[in-house]
Amino acid sequence: MAPLDTSLENVSFAIVGSGGAGAITAGSVIQEAAGKIGWYGVLVRSVGPQIRGGEAAALVRLSTGPAECMSKDFDILVAIDWKNADRFIGDMPVAKGGLVIADPDAGPVPGAITDATTMVENCALKALAKDIPGGRENMIAIGLVAGLIGLPIDPLMQVVETRLASKGETVVASGRACIEAGMAQAAGFGRSYALKTPPPKTAKRWLITGNEAVGLGALRAGVRFAAAYPITPATEVLEYLAPALAEIGGALVQAEDELSSINMIIGASYGGCPSITATSGPGLALMMESLGLAVAAEVPIVVVDVMRCGPSTGIATKSEQSDLNMAVYGFHGDAPHVVVAPLSVADCLFTTQWAVHMAEALQTPVIVLSDQSLGQARVLIERPADVAFMARRKTYEAVEGQDYSRYALTADGISAMAIPGQTGGQYTADGLTHTIRGTPSSKKSDQKEQMDKREAKIDGFDFGDHWGLTEGTGDTVILTWGSMTGPAREAMQTLSREGCAVRLVSLRQISPFPTKALGEALKGAARVLVVEQTHSGQFHRHIRAHYDLPAGTRRFNREGPYLIGADEIATHIRDWNSR
Repeated sequence: MAPLDTSLENVSFAIVGSGGAGAITAGSVIQEAAGKIGWYGVLVRSVGPQIRGGEAAALVRLSTGPAECMSKDFDILVAIDWKNADRFIGDMPVAKGGLVIADPDAGPVPGAITDATTMVENCALKALAKDIPGGRENMIAIGLVAGLIGLPIDPLMQVVETRLASKGETVVASGRACIEAGMAQAAGFGRSYALKTPPPKTAKRWLITGNEAVGLGALRAGVRFAAAYPITPATEVLEYLAPALAEIGGALVQAEDELSSINMIIGASYGGCPSITATSGPGLALMMESLGLAVAAEVPIVVVDVMRCGPSTGIATKSEQSDLNMAVYGFHGDAPHVVVAPLSVADCLFTTQWAVHMAEALQTPVIVLSDQSLGQARVLIERPADVAFMARRKTYEAVEGQDYSRYALTADGISAMAIPGQTGGQYTADGLTHTIRGTPSSKKSDQKEQMDKREAKIDGFDFGDHWGLTEGTGDTVILTWGSMTGPAREAMQTLSREGCAVRLVSLRQISPFPTKALGEALKGAARVLVVEQTHSGQFHRHIRAHYDLPAGTRRFNREGPYLIGADEIATHIRDWNSR
């Protein structure tokens, strides 16, 4: 092999194979080991919609600094096999001059992934693994990639030993032999993609997915009950919460469907327990009627929607931002509520914690719009800062000689909430228009008073500086939200290095719309590029409903499953500036 080129700051690789071949496991082992020596990285899974089997790939980007999104193409592609590769090969374009490593016994390399500059190396993964007792092709693949990027074997073996320790020393030894065999093969390719030596580590970093961060944020905010029905790509939220809640005296119930889930958390919250559910677009659609009940009865709940491609079943394993309209406008009647969206995997923790805080403080539903690209991405990050606020609910305290009015008209629109069984705290909580005591009513005055009350408590709430973020300077602005923040930030940084001053504005608070804050953030903007992952431009239309964007505004939107990349955003800005 040529001498290691340790000048690289980023390297991207993909490991592909059929379901069960261990491609995703191989990628995650490399990512975890890279974190042990101080590198950063993001791993995205690419899988088909099958319940079992089918195609699978680990798409990994490693870097010397924090990474929030994937690169536009891949330096290295290792194929354990090519089964069903036609279904997902478009997810992993090989960079010009990139390297493809494949087992000749697995068939020819698909023409769609190679060009005249691509180097193809044969490596008999199956035969190499067969020569090692208990050998696995995916462990050979780990050695191949590690050898090419300069990742030492010691941190790899720390990860392998931890994962395989329960299977005995023989299995661990087999893993080491396979990794060494892969490294030996890589040494003969005459290529190197070694990253810069990382600086000394000063603190442990986290290896976490967005769905896990959502669960942790809920726990930190005081959630002690969850109910949900499994659905891709939100199920990992439930898998995280189930044991974690049990450890602290809480509970998770797997309901029979989404209708039961939403009604269970309404009931638990009515009983005084902060509660949450997680779902995706089809599940959120089913929950709409009960969400309206929570608005009318003023019961605090949090619903996390990990969005995927739609409509209907769509592409369950791929990402999109197209549930925005449903989350904001899907309720029947005028039903004021809150919608927020995390800006990164790490921000899933903060945004969920903030969502629970707001739900409890405002006694209203809060919807958190995550998506597959955040929820299932696995990233190496610095430990997020601890957040000070905790959920606070205004609770009822009996006063002798004073009747309880659950829906009393108050200055801030928030009235005290009694716990069932509390002396003097009896009231009716349902979806009917009611008096201040909770008694059903058909009077126009009661309807108006309660509608005004619910609107005022949200309009008057202090959302602080959490509405979004602004970075950079210049009169050209990239305006985006949610998961598009990472690619937009990288595009801004790339353009800045080229001497092009660009500002990033990204919204975490989707509804109620932060009109005043956005106006301040866009002061002096001559050109605004609105970036979103929807087919119809839902975010752009939502902004226009609340704010007059500058005349020099364009939108860059695309449906899933192919995510908008930093390079594409930068190209749009360059082309715009050149005219």
